[in-house]
Amino acid sequence: MSAAPDAAQVVARALSRRAPPDRAQFLRELLAHTAAGLVIIEGEREAGEAVYRLADAVVARGSRR
Repeated sequence: MSAAPDAAQVVARALSRRAPPDRAQFLRELLAHTAAGLVIIEGEREAGEAVYRLADAVVARGSRR
């Protein structure tokens, strides 16, 4: 029995099936659905914290350029 693919493999495979101009929109939709799923599974506070940390990481990454 083989191990299930990890999240990075699933996303990479899904991205590889899309044309380059469609990839950013796919990732935006994935982020939105993931956040909504976290609200359902963990609640608003935990989902909000996860989204906040992601946004903070994006801002920190952008300031290093």
